[in-house]
Amino acid sequence: MSRSALVTALTAVTTAALLGGALVSRAPTAEAAAPQASACTAADADIYAPPAPAPATPGTVLACRSVTLSQVPGDLAMSAWKVRYGSTDNQGRPVAVSGTLAVPAAPWTGPGPRPVVAFHPGTLGLGPQCAFSKQLAGAYQDEYEGDNIAALIRAGYAVAATDGPGYLDGQTHRYVAGTDSGHALLDIARAAPAVPGSGLSRQARVGLWGYSEGGAASLWAAQLAASYAPGLNVVGDASGGVPGDLKEVAAGLDGSAFAGFLADAAVGIQAAYPALPLDSLLNDQGRDSVQTAKSVCLAGTVTALAGKSIKDFTTAGLTLDQLYRQSGSDGRTWGQVLDAQKLGVNLGTYRIAFPVLQYRGALDEVIPTATEDAVRSAYCAAGVSTGWKIYAGDHLLTDNQAVGDVVSWLGDRFAGRPARSDC
Repeated sequence: MSRSALVTALTAVTTAALLGGALVSRAPTAEAAAPQASACTAADADIYAPPAPAPATPGTVLACRSVTLSQVPGDLAMSAWKVRYGSTDNQGRPVAVSGTLAVPAAPWTGPGPRPVVAFHPGTLGLGPQCAFSKQLAGAYQDEYEGDNIAALIRAGYAVAATDGPGYLDGQTHRYVAGTDSGHALLDIARAAPAVPGSGLSRQARVGLWGYSEGGAASLWAAQLAASYAPGLNVVGDASGGVPGDLKEVAAGLDGSAFAGFLADAAVGIQAAYPALPLDSLLNDQGRDSVQTAKSVCLAGTVTALAGKSIKDFTTAGLTLDQLYRQSGSDGRTWGQVLDAQKLGVNLGTYRIAFPVLQYRGALDEVIPTATEDAVRSAYCAAGVSTGWKIYAGDHLLTDNQAVGDVVSWLGDRFAGRPARSDC
């Protein structure tokens, strides 16, 4: 689906959100390195097959496959691979994640080794066919961020684009689960130099980038980088359309034209925190809607679930506030878990030592601008060097409007130029 077609599909329905977040994360304990893939000859099905057992070392390349990124415009000369690599979930348990690595064919002529941009896409949907790596390679066409990847390739940067956790066979995407998403983004940057034929260096400067769901993920990666991946040379993070407070976003989504994103969030958070109750709270309509959410991509999510409210899906007609009081088998409530995903708190603990760029649309109809502004204010208050820009577009259009500025901003970080703070 083209960007213009997707804009038409989404604006035909109107109003919504995505989300983000999680808790404190420490660097994994040192263990014997798991064997890396020795050649990129895996079958496509192998990329999405969960390994047994999962790798103990984050950033391990488990499987890779050379591909053509047919959904990246511009007929750009590059080498590209689908990859399956090791990561860690919010409980510190090893998991595997899928993604894509793309490296320009032209030699890097800038200072130092070729930089790597770790990229997390915005909301694509929970269906297994929606994985960014599948869409970039043309297996399913509902993708709308190929322009972002193309701009990075044209600039000469390698792109390590995670699908995010939970797109392997039989899994559920852990949509807007902060720690899981942040780990997945950092770990694909760690994995990139180990992909056979990539020519990338472990000393390369790394930039983080994401918008909407991806903006939350990239900010979580920024917050977790020092403790979880201290060996990565992260020099900057660009995050746009950030759903910083999931409760505030949910309030805007419930009963709105974009209520499908709220359904995705409930399913994704429960997948990341399985002790939380979900199925036991649902009525038949709710169970049907969950199955729909798990089977479709972005446009299908919006159209199928527009106007629905959480009370329509639950046997007790729960409001959001009542849902937040429901506790799981570990004693934690939905509200406590959602609060743990909130961005911009405990920033003294997270120690972000590199500049951050945040941006949003002036007409954002999906993420409440108040929560986007609050994250920026929290970063400034914590002393994080924070650039800030507001674009004229709505939620979807702003993603595209910002591409040139973000690539230029990342280029300045790779060149070692000082960043301007707009605090």
